[in-house]
Amino acid sequence: MGRSAIREPALRAWLAALGTIAFLAVSVVSAGITFAEDAAPEAAPAVTESVPPAEAAAPAEAAPAAPTADTGDTAWMLAASALVLFMTPGLAFFYGGMVRKKNVLGTMMHSFVAMGVLSIAWALVGYSLAFSGSGEYVGDLAAVGLSGVGSGVSGTIPDSVFMIYQCMFFIITPALFSGAIAERIKFSSYLFILVGWALIAYAPICHMVWDSDGLLFKDGAMDFAGGTVVHINAAVAAAVLVWLLGKRRDYPKEITPPHNLPFAVLGTGMLWFGWFGFNAGSALGANALAGYAFVNTNLGAAAAASSWMFWEWLRRGKPTALGFMSGAVGGLVIITPACGFVTPMGAIVMCAIGGIVCFETVALRAKLQIDDSLDVLGVHGMGGTLGALLVGLFASKTINSAGKDGLFYGGGIDPFIVQIKGVVITIVVSAVVTFVLAKIADMVFGLRVSDEEEAQGLDLTQHGEVGYT
Repeated sequence: MGRSAIREPALRAWLAALGTIAFLAVSVVSAGITFAEDAAPEAAPAVTESVPPAEAAAPAEAAPAAPTADTGDTAWMLAASALVLFMTPGLAFFYGGMVRKKNVLGTMMHSFVAMGVLSIAWALVGYSLAFSGSGEYVGDLAAVGLSGVGSGVSGTIPDSVFMIYQCMFFIITPALFSGAIAERIKFSSYLFILVGWALIAYAPICHMVWDSDGLLFKDGAMDFAGGTVVHINAAVAAAVLVWLLGKRRDYPKEITPPHNLPFAVLGTGMLWFGWFGFNAGSALGANALAGYAFVNTNLGAAAAASSWMFWEWLRRGKPTALGFMSGAVGGLVIITPACGFVTPMGAIVMCAIGGIVCFETVALRAKLQIDDSLDVLGVHGMGGTLGALLVGLFASKTINSAGKDGLFYGGGIDPFIVQIKGVVITIVVSAVVTFVLAKIADMVFGLRVSDEEEAQGLDLTQHGEVGYT
């Protein structure tokens, strides 16, 4: 079949998709579509004069009941914690399938090692830095070694459940930037940067955005599940490390296609599945808000995967499996900060636009010959930034009364400005911390492997084993 014969049906398909997206955009902006209308709360019955004063008055000595954990919320949050942890092996398969076979184990090890060392770092000091104290920028050391954790209740779940749920975010976030530096960083340097960055970059941003005393939390920044805290934060670290490490020795002279694309497909499925815990779990309970986040997560991934596929089909003549998977991950990234603040139709529009934007960002990166090995910048950097900013346009208080109405819902420009502030602060903190840690690692360990080690492969030279025999 000739190229023109391929492009004609692709063009028709894309035009149909574009028409659908345009219709949805108009519907969302003009009508403010919501997934379900909140039921009006019933008014409390008034106390009438016919009630004897002795019966109407509460005993003066009665103390408020101590907060107790809800078993349903607790069960959901334990399941959500497991789902988020499952994302890290998913990331390992996603990244591992896209590198050359001589680096598959080393690349997957970058994700799995985070599950080990960062779990310990979180228990020792990370949780305390992120969620204790009353500072605006970072927590204190009151909860070092999980001191006092487990005896109280956070909302409707035990403190220990909240702690372990947040631990899973702490694990996967720095593992994300490993995809940008695959196939050339020394494992010792990576390990040093992994732990240092998680404690010095991730924990303060987490505190500022998600702790009630945090600077950005008090400003009203909307980041439901980690657009700034997770994706922009990790992508900025990736950008700094790519700059300091330099290109792989044979990039871009040699074409290095994924050695095992089914691994990447499997990893995408694991990520999509686990992301329901990532986003819906951020409601911190089995409630209506978790339902919105769950629905928006699925719709966002579907919309971006579809728009990336149609756009790639139009631009390059064929829809690729890797493109669809990249679009799905991009959609999951885009909807992460917004999933608990926007309507389902808003999620579709945001991510359909985002799939195209992420595709073009990846294409531009390749054209500029920036050696971001697995496109962390185009997917997590651009996707996270786009999602964080679009919240300021598409947020609706009908979904989450704790949020704000975005510009398209009558909230004015202020919510968008606050979102910009959050993005800028995250970029600055992550860039400075990553640069300093990378320079220290370079002086102590050497940042990247030698040309000979790179040619031989990191599996053998860094770990003494090979993935295939």
